[in-house]
Formats: sequence, C-alpha cells, structure tokens
Amino acid sequence: MKKRLLLIFLEVCLISLSCFSNPFNEKLSKDEKNQLEAGEIVIKNINFEKNICLNKNLSPVADSLLSEIHNLNPKYLAEVIQYKRYKGNEDLPQRLEALLNNVADYAGIPYYSVRAEAWYNLYDSATITEKYTSDDKTVIKADMQMEPFGTVNEHIEMTKSEETILYIAKNTNKLRYLDKFDCIWPERMRICILLFRDGDNWVLYGIGGVNAPRIPFFTERIQTSFINRIRAFCTFIFKKF
Repeated sequence: MKKRLLLIFLEVCLISLSCFSNPFNEKLSKDEKNQLEAGEIVIKNINFEKNICLNKNLSPVADSLLSEIHNLNPKYLAEVIQYKRYKGNEDLPQRLEALLNNVADYAGIPYYSVRAEAWYNLYDSATITEKYTSDDKTVIKADMQMEPFGTVNEHIEMTKSEETILYIAKNTNKLRYLDKFDCIWPERMRICILLFRDGDNWVLYGIGGVNAPRIPFFTERIQTSFINRIRAFCTFIFKKF
C-alpha cells in the first residue's frame, strides 16, 4: 500500500513539473503541438490578448514580452511559433542576434498580398538612423518604407542573455493608409520575437499586433495588411535557421 501511494505521489510530481515547465497553455491545440514537434511553423491569427498561448510566469523575459502586448491592447494579433533542436544549434542566439541586427536586409523580405494575389516586398528599403548598445541591450532606430503605409519610423530594442533573445520593434510615427486616412498612431504596432530554450529544443516565438480603429469597409483590409506583414516577417526570420 505504501509503495502504491509513493508511486502515485511521484506521478503527480512529474505531471506537475511537466505542466510547470510547459511554455504553452491550452490555447495551443494538440494538432499544433504535433506540428511544432515535427519542426513545422505554426501561425495563429488570434485577434486578442486573451487568446495568447504563451504561458505567464515562464521567465522574467517572457513576462516582459507579455506585458508589452498587454500595454499595446491590440485589436489585431498573431502568433508565429517554431521549434529548433538544441543539438547542432547551440549558437542559435548568436546567429539570431546577427540576423536581427542586419536591418538593411529587411528590405526585400517577400510578402504575399492575398487581395492582389501577388508577391511584393515587405519593406522596399530599411535604413538605420541610430544605433547604440548598453550592457545586454541594443537599440536601433530605423526608417522602413512599407507600402501602402509609407515610411515607418521604427524603434527596435533587442535584449540578450546566454540562452535568450528578446526583440521588440514598434512604430514611433503615425501611419496613413494609401495617404487617404490615418490608421495607426505612434507606438500602436509591435513585432516581437522571443528565443528561449525548452529542454532539447529552442523555441522561436513571434507575436505581433496593432491597436488600430475598426473602420467601416476598411477593417478587414487593414487587418489583413498588418497581420500578414507580421506573419511574413516572423516566418522569414524563422526559416533562416
């Protein structure tokens, strides 16, 4: 009897430990988990913060990302997730940092327009206007040409540790749609990438959203334009590894 109780106790402890260490909650489906284990990219158009699948209290860095999204209060939101095996990719944080630092190469990232059924550049040009590093944080200010929204002044912050990279990019200027009307106010758009280790895997987690007004006749078009661009950027970065 005592032996049986001990076995039950150990099982409960193992299950609890597994649940605690799991980076994702029930919003990530079983099929999506299987896709991740197979090395596929999972893309989720989740619309609102309440649908985020990244667990809270995972780490201070992850919580700072969730806080960033909470403060944004997005009306449109998407997640992009992929696993990479740790073995053979021990230097992934360094490679990701180098890729994200190379802002000039953002120009030419392919973007597929569903509405036009054609491929375009996500950014026609990307130019760094200021860059500095302090301790574990790099700050980049850049001008991105992104049609149909014109020039996007981006403020990028990248924080690193031995096994973590957190990238956060936000607009600092007001954006206009086809120069017809204002659609995004300053600091109302985010593109974020978090890299962290989970056992035998690296986890690449991208999330991006916009806090934009829902304008009659244009809501779906704006949502598609921004969300697809966020997905295109994260997917392009993930596929580099």
